[in-house]
Amino acid sequence: MKQYPRPLNKLIDELSKLPGIGGKTAQRLAFHILSLDDSEVEGLAKSLVEAKSKLHYCSVCGNITDTDPCAICLDTKRSNEVICVVESPQDILAIERIREYRGFYHVLNGVISPMDGIGPDEINLKSLILRLQGSEVKEVIVATNPNIEGEATAMYISRLLKPSGIKVSRIAHGLPVGGDLEYADEITILKAVEGRREI
Repeated sequence: MKQYPRPLNKLIDELSKLPGIGGKTAQRLAFHILSLDDSEVEGLAKSLVEAKSKLHYCSVCGNITDTDPCAICLDTKRSNEVICVVESPQDILAIERIREYRGFYHVLNGVISPMDGIGPDEINLKSLILRLQGSEVKEVIVATNPNIEGEATAMYISRLLKPSGIKVSRIAHGLPVGGDLEYADEITILKAVEGRREI
C-alpha cells in the first residue's frame, strides 16, 4: 500500500486492526470515508471518541453502559431469582432479542483459556460470586459459547457454585459448536435457552 499517500495508508492500517476487517475491506472503508462530507467524517470521529470516553462496564453485571448501574440492573420487573452468565455484552443483546428471558445478567468479559494464559482471575468471575452471596438467586444459567473455552468456563462455574445449592444450568446446544451467540437467530437462541440443562 506504499502507492497511497501516508495519511491514507495510516487510515487503512488503523481500519485493518478492527476484528474481521482485512486489508481489502479496510481499503474500501478508507475510500468510503474519504468520499463522505466533512460533517459526516467529523460525526463519525466524534461518535468514536464519545463512545470510548462515555461508555464503561456496569459495576453490578459487567455490561457496557453509560450509566451505573446499567438499565437492565435497574429494571425492577426482572426476576431476582435467575442470573444468566454470558461472555460479552453482545451476548446480552442476542438473548434480549428473544423477549422471553426476564432475569438478570452477568458478563464475564472473556472466558477461561489456559492456552492464551487466561485463567479464572482474568475474567469477571469474582464479582459473580460476591453478587450471589446473600442474594435471592436460585438458578445461574451459563450461556457461554459452545466451544472449548466456553465449555471449560461453564464447567468451572458449575463446580464453583455447586456447594452453594444454587442450580447451575447450561443453555442447550441449539447453537452450532464453534458459533457465537451474537450471530444466532432468535429461534435458535430461544430453543437453546428453553432446552438448558443442569451441569
